[in-house]
Amino acid sequence: MNESSSDYFHDLYINCVDPDDEGIDFDGDIPKEIHALIEREDERHAQPLKEEVVSINLKDENDPRMVQVGSTLSPEEHCDFKELLTEYNDVFAWSHQDMPGIDPELVEHRIPLLPDAKPVKQKLKRMRPDWVQKIKDEVTKQIDAGFLMVSQYPTWVANIVPVPKKNGQIRVCVDFRDLNKASPKDYFPLPHIDVFVDNTAGHALLSFMDGFSGYNQMLMAPKDREKTTFITNWGTYCYLVMPFGSKNVGPTYQRAATSILHDMMHKEVEVYVDDMIAKSKTREGHIPMLRKFLKRLHKFRMRLNLQKCTFGVTAGKMFGFMITSRGIKVDPSMIKAVLKMKPPESEKGVRSFLGKVQFCRHPNLA
Repeated sequence: MNESSSDYFHDLYINCVDPDDEGIDFDGDIPKEIHALIEREDERHAQPLKEEVVSINLKDENDPRMVQVGSTLSPEEHCDFKELLTEYNDVFAWSHQDMPGIDPELVEHRIPLLPDAKPVKQKLKRMRPDWVQKIKDEVTKQIDAGFLMVSQYPTWVANIVPVPKKNGQIRVCVDFRDLNKASPKDYFPLPHIDVFVDNTAGHALLSFMDGFSGYNQMLMAPKDREKTTFITNWGTYCYLVMPFGSKNVGPTYQRAATSILHDMMHKEVEVYVDDMIAKSKTREGHIPMLRKFLKRLHKFRMRLNLQKCTFGVTAGKMFGFMITSRGIKVDPSMIKAVLKMKPPESEKGVRSFLGKVQFCRHPNLA
């Protein structure tokens, strides 16, 4: 973006806030829909076992680039992985500025509307004084990263929902509930969990990878950007990238991953939204397969989060299961969680309990 972030805050207040409107108090409650989304985002569906992992440095002590690799790898295999990951270093993002965005010719996020949908303009809510500057700082960061642009005369307007972090900062979410209700469901399929688990088990080596700020790698369809408008004390802004909390972001990401990796999926790679697993039946076949995978991501400008990636392990956890070269087992932590549960006292409680023990019914448990 050519303009600096300070340009966005200059004289925009009069364009978006009614001077006669004193604002609506924000009592700090986080909508349950946003709270659930954050919990699901923080949960990794697939990850290696901690005891299977060691760290190596791709660069040097002055500029460390630590990566996790399997503890069972030989010194020669360590060298092979380090050489490969160094060669494809640009596939890994270290900041939002490192994300060029996936080619919109391949996929872009769209927000169609139901025929009877009517635009909703939420009024500006009054925020806690100690949050106001933090909100401005977060919006500025997103502008500088190229995620936002000024929105003038929008028909859809939503409020910001500040979500406190443990470090005292806040996460800026947007209340897209009105927009989401007005948009139809995207039925692009996500992988069936049983198939995902079965296809991953029985391999000699696995590499677990996670997209960097996954959703923000997808660009918004230009005609739908205005629908993502949110309001602040300094102006109205809309997203240039697929925003957190928008409806159908999972199917959009899955569609992108499927388009990029369609000929590798279920053979060399498994993908569940932004969780990706590369797999090989033999140890010596893993590097060539991983090279093919990284080359494909490089071609289509998809970026990974190196801090959440682990390469060359023999086992991992996913969806309540332990995956090894020998087969599938129930994750012991899931069993402990079930044993600690209180007996259900209502029909709703029974349904919740049955949902939590569904993993025990998997037909291919070792």
